[in-house]
Amino acid sequence: MASASKYTERSKTKARASFRRLKLSALPVVQCALAAGLAWFVATELVGHERPFFAPIAAVVSLGVSLGARMRRSVELVAGVTVGIGIGDVLISLIGTGPWQIALVVALAMSTAVLLDGGAIIAMQAGSSAVLVATLIPPGNSGGPDRMVDALVGGLVGIAVVALVPTHPVRRARKDAAAVIDTSAAVLRLVGEGLLANDSRPISEALAKARATQPLIDAMRTDLRGGREISRISPLYWNSRKRLEELTKTANPLDNAVRNIRVLARRSLSLVQDDEILDPRLVHLVDALSDSLVVLHKMILADPGEQPDQAEAARVLRSVAAHAKPELMRDAGLSATVVLAQIRSIIVDLLQVAGLSRISALATLPPTVAHPAVTPEG
Repeated sequence: MASASKYTERSKTKARASFRRLKLSALPVVQCALAAGLAWFVATELVGHERPFFAPIAAVVSLGVSLGARMRRSVELVAGVTVGIGIGDVLISLIGTGPWQIALVVALAMSTAVLLDGGAIIAMQAGSSAVLVATLIPPGNSGGPDRMVDALVGGLVGIAVVALVPTHPVRRARKDAAAVIDTSAAVLRLVGEGLLANDSRPISEALAKARATQPLIDAMRTDLRGGREISRISPLYWNSRKRLEELTKTANPLDNAVRNIRVLARRSLSLVQDDEILDPRLVHLVDALSDSLVVLHKMILADPGEQPDQAEAARVLRSVAAHAKPELMRDAGLSATVVLAQIRSIIVDLLQVAGLSRISALATLPPTVAHPAVTPEG
């Protein structure tokens, strides 16, 4: 019964994850489907090609299911097709068709594409187009130029669909950033529990969570690139550029904060395993830092039309910074010293997420070296 219950729970978890993926990809799938149909219509009804099979293919490939770098994909697609058909048409006209001719044409087409650009799509499209010319399109036939036109039609239709039926340029990246902050808060809570109880198990769990945040960071950066692209080509979202720019500025400090949290979790694990002396105030500092992320989370999730409450987030983080004093390292071991140093670094990173410059963020920390009083003689 227990194994059956676990199997059922795992099945439900997988089903929920599948539906989440479908929900996230729903609009890109609709965009691809719409672009494919429109590309076929334009190529047949307006351009006059009988079977422009590559127009819908080009539209779907240029859009893809992911949101980042769609404009680049469209350009690479058309360039790859042009290179592949151009080289294939010339060479097959001269040397004929056959196994070694196909191999030669594909090698030359892909090599030329790689020399022109390092993108994966341009090389693959050059190779596949060269194969098509060498096997299906007779040399000198108008199929080669027609396919170039179909590729152009598909790429342009894909861009038009993104402009007219766009995803919101800010919303997905905002949710990605909020997920990173949520996970970071959970990691710090577990670290605080482990330090308080002198138990390595919560900290080990925290470290595993911290190491799993990189895909969230990568997704955020991809969605930011896609958002910038949409905000440039879609008139519907030109007014979102300022909010997107503010969110983009948080990417690097948020990434740095996550990396520093990983180091903090590793050193906390060493601290507990080595049974080092620990000032209880250091545990309270970890907990306070975790609580401050709740405010930062609200700031990041501010609706696109709202002004994020950066002042409140900065105020909470400043109050945490005020307690990150070097006296907490007194009589501490190496790991405890590193934990405090990482807390101070995380505070600086998160204050930058809240809108402060790095210099201003550093100024909020208590100095690590006491400055001697200046005497009249000095």
